[in-house]
Amino acid sequence: MERKTILIVEDSDVMRSFLVASLEGLPYDVVEAPTGFEALKVLPHYALAMVVTDINMPDINGLELIGFIKRHPQFSTLPVLVISTERSEEDRKRALALGATDYLVKPFDMAPFRAKVLACLGER
Repeated sequence: MERKTILIVEDSDVMRSFLVASLEGLPYDVVEAPTGFEALKVLPHYALAMVVTDINMPDINGLELIGFIKRHPQFSTLPVLVISTERSEEDRKRALALGATDYLVKPFDMAPFRAKVLACLGER
């Protein structure tokens, strides 16, 4: 059986490395994309379990990426966890209205991030 993959979409190399390290030990492969545009190129090539995306990125931002994912029949059921420095309730509501599964405000520690990922995946 093919292992499922988590796609991390984050333009900060340091944050992307932190997120990947946070997922070590989980039974998922991790693939990285530094921009929303790169994420669109990666999407069809993996058996994705979920997407973790930042909002503020060059080219295609996280909200636009969520919109694409949720409108595309092949990806519409994928859980999407938004991670962002945007901490207003309006930003959170906008992401959830577009179809995000959950929203986590940066900065955060490894444990809450892992817990949110597992919850999005339906695991505990």
